[in-house]
Amino acid sequence: MIRHITRPSNARCTLPMYIGYLLSEPNGVSCSRLGALMSISHDSVNRFLNRESYSPKDLFNEAKLTVNMKGGTLSVDDSVLDKPYAHYIAFLGHYWSGKHHAVVKGINLITLYYTDINGEHQPVNFRVYDKADNKTKNDYFLDMLSEVLAWGLEPDFVTGDSWYSCVKNLKAIKNHRLGFLFALESNRVVSIEEGTWIQIQKLDIPSDGLEVWLRDFGQVKVFRTHLKNQVRHYAIYLPDKNTSTDDGEKFAAFKNVEFEKLHDQHWQIEQYHRAIKQVCNIESFQVRGKVAVKNHLFAAILGYVELQRLRAMDVISNCYKLRRDLFNEVIASFIGAFAPSMEHMDPKFQAVVNA
Repeated sequence: MIRHITRPSNARCTLPMYIGYLLSEPNGVSCSRLGALMSISHDSVNRFLNRESYSPKDLFNEAKLTVNMKGGTLSVDDSVLDKPYAHYIAFLGHYWSGKHHAVVKGINLITLYYTDINGEHQPVNFRVYDKADNKTKNDYFLDMLSEVLAWGLEPDFVTGDSWYSCVKNLKAIKNHRLGFLFALESNRVVSIEEGTWIQIQKLDIPSDGLEVWLRDFGQVKVFRTHLKNQVRHYAIYLPDKNTSTDDGEKFAAFKNVEFEKLHDQHWQIEQYHRAIKQVCNIESFQVRGKVAVKNHLFAAILGYVELQRLRAMDVISNCYKLRRDLFNEVIASFIGAFAPSMEHMDPKFQAVVNA
């Protein structure tokens, strides 16, 4: 949690300073580089990263300022922060990477990402996979879901990929009286007639979906998509908030248009993963301990939250604009000073002489 101090701090490195550095540094991030830029010792930066103890609740408290807490979509996904050459960094492990389509060395970051009814979106909870916790990614997901609901978030739907679509997770979401949209593996078994079970990949699914009975769960509506020559299946469950409408009527009203909208909202978490790596320098750090690594990751995610706040205020058009425009004046000034010294390389004009 953010510390409450009883006397003025004399710390040279602060969270805003470190976040500003992450958002502006075009090359590798290091304590010594920030120290040189801000005329402080690199030990001041290192002490900051090892002193503080930020928590997911601190992230939520910042993110909730720019979103409508009621009626949105909560998405879960994880991403591997590549550290292919690291050996002694905390949380390091080998994980499957959708980017590389292989098992790679890195740190696994699990995030809950919220999109409100107005289209504003922010990360609201996160975990760093730690083998010492003796938990699975599904355990982390259920912990984070319970936390954000206890903190006051009131989503209508929860979305995720097939990794998080186990029956335990689906039933937990249902018990919270929430709807969901989760990807299903092609071999998941469903029933369209009592006593008959079939793999979902063998079903003939119309564009507006098909109502089925998902084994060990209950009634859902399934959709099929084709993306990059890959066939994917999704299950939708609608929250039981209006007892006057039966399941059949609710599912009949949920067609492909509504499915596409909900699917697009889930895609925001994929864009978030790309932004924190390309803009917020989340993969770039040279500290090793658990506390320092967690604080670095927190600062990078909070930097993304600030970029989303600036976008919501129309200060920037997207989270990439700040980095792209940051060095415009410096580059233009350098070109203006450098080009005159090379003018002798320009084509020379010679008047045409008639014979």
